[in-house]
Amino acid sequence: MSVTETEQTGQTEQTEQTEEEQRSRRPDTSADGAAAEGAADGAAAAASEPGSPAEDAVADGEDIPVPPGAPRALLRSLLGPHKARIALAMVMIMVQQAALQVGPLLVSYAIDRGIPALRAHDWGPLVAVTAGYLGCAALATLLQRSFIRLSGVVNQAILLEMRRRIFRHAQALSLDFHERYTSGRIISRATSDVDTVRELLNEGLQELLSVVLSLVYISLLLVVMDWRLGLASLASVVPIYLFTRGYRRRSQVIYRRSRTAVASVIVRFTETMNGIRPVQAFRREAANEKAFAVSNDDYADSNALGLLSMARFVASSRATANVWITGIVVWGAFLVAQGSLQLGVLAAFVLYLRRLFDPIDHVAMFLNSYQSASAALEKIAGLLAHEPSVPEPAEPVALPEKTEDAIPGREVDFADVAFSYRTGKQVLPTFDLRIPAGQSVAVVGATGAGKSTLAKLLARFYDPTQGEVTLDGVDLRALATPELRRGVVMVTQESFLFSGTVAENIAIGRPDATREEVESAAKAIGAYEFIAALPEGFDTDVRKRGGRISAGQRQLVAFARALLADPAVLILDEATSSLDVPGEQAVQRAMHTVLAGRTAVIIAHRLSTVEIADRVLVMEQGRIVEDGTPTELIAGTGRFASLHQAWRDSLV
Repeated sequence: MSVTETEQTGQTEQTEQTEEEQRSRRPDTSADGAAAEGAADGAAAAASEPGSPAEDAVADGEDIPVPPGAPRALLRSLLGPHKARIALAMVMIMVQQAALQVGPLLVSYAIDRGIPALRAHDWGPLVAVTAGYLGCAALATLLQRSFIRLSGVVNQAILLEMRRRIFRHAQALSLDFHERYTSGRIISRATSDVDTVRELLNEGLQELLSVVLSLVYISLLLVVMDWRLGLASLASVVPIYLFTRGYRRRSQVIYRRSRTAVASVIVRFTETMNGIRPVQAFRREAANEKAFAVSNDDYADSNALGLLSMARFVASSRATANVWITGIVVWGAFLVAQGSLQLGVLAAFVLYLRRLFDPIDHVAMFLNSYQSASAALEKIAGLLAHEPSVPEPAEPVALPEKTEDAIPGREVDFADVAFSYRTGKQVLPTFDLRIPAGQSVAVVGATGAGKSTLAKLLARFYDPTQGEVTLDGVDLRALATPELRRGVVMVTQESFLFSGTVAENIAIGRPDATREEVESAAKAIGAYEFIAALPEGFDTDVRKRGGRISAGQRQLVAFARALLADPAVLILDEATSSLDVPGEQAVQRAMHTVLAGRTAVIIAHRLSTVEIADRVLVMEQGRIVEDGTPTELIAGTGRFASLHQAWRDSLV
């Protein structure tokens, strides 16, 4: 901890610059949009704690393990509500394919019956064949149109639900997940991966159903028309199946790599755009371009491997098909010459064989889409199957009701609490701490002493690995999240603002608050004057991350937000670090009103902020080494007394 107020301010600014520069370099703090950027900021803040989840961040190329059967379970849950429509679509495509496959039979009939009848001046068979052919074509077209329309409705509903689930689940996941799993990857799951599944649903499935039904119908027709040529034709399925199986195995590996590679590209791009100010300030353009080129080249290489594998499959399969067709035609011509096969049947055979083998390219494209979508679905299923480390209670318990004359604060009790992050390194050794209702406690200590971790346990961003944290005797793990968030509010150093008006940002904790209540909160905190001076006052759009107003003004808006939320317990985590001296003095004056009667935990480096607390805790390496009122500790000979004296000397 700094010993002078000037040094503290300078170091705070330097730390903010350093952290922002690091965010511009690290792929694991990327984001795009308000929520993603908030997660990136959270990871940067957590990195200041030794052994924090940021140190356990997921490395490039790694992803969430996918539980066995999770992709299939996800697919079943998405398709379940649309069973009736899917069944109707299946009937449509079956009838449509049946209508299409009648064509070569009609050609055979025209050659063997229609032409001889025409020589006898009988136009009837040929007219019937023509009408039948046109009728089947019209029916197939109508059914295909209906199928595309119906399947499109189902597909869009499935994709909408998938995006909704990703967004809802990502918000519900615990803080430690967002500090380990890059925001860019979550964005990739909701955009690139969902789009890959969309391509398969919109185009690939129709191709697959058409090919499978064609194979079934044509196989039956070939055997019925001539069992000798039919069985010989179906024998070609064996080598083509072997080619397909080998291609499927190779492409599965390739497209898993491709989905990871495209996520890395998104991460590199979004983190650079997120940290564009330090990128330009520290001339990181060239270095970032090199890092992006590595990810981009890896994605290009995986796509090239996929295309090369598909080219080999198509070439091998088509060569086999051409050889087989040639052999069937030669054998069929020999049978026609012998008189054991009609010419029309041979013509129908050739047409059916072309229809059987022509979709080989479509099969390759479908397998391409299928493998890519399968890999994407695995990523999405892994994300959705990941359980929050801070789960909702099975049977929530309500907090005790407060009497009208009682103070708004609640008693906080850390009982036999210890905490370790996922790395296993213990950050907070076993300790006990009781904060009476309405008491404000300042927590000071060097960076990495465990101050923020203590605050996160109280806010239940994490659960202790041992012991319990209670609010008026109720374990935080037994409280439903909405009730906990109404009772405990945390104002952080980042002062994150969402895109929208100033009034909307103040009312985040209480969306139903009136304009008068919003303005009253701003007045109480000392933010009314600067807000009223904005171009549109409280209706001014603060833009992305509140970039339209200064850091100090964002901090005042965050305080007004906390005051309007009216929590029983207020946590201020370096909440005055972005304020200048006049701004800090204004906030300190307002804090006397904000903290009145409330239980408060104030984490601060600035000793001027600490003076308003009823009690001071000095932390070192996760332990509370001093505990007392500011007056008691200043009068002693401990660490806080030394720091306070150094601060007083700096003011002379």
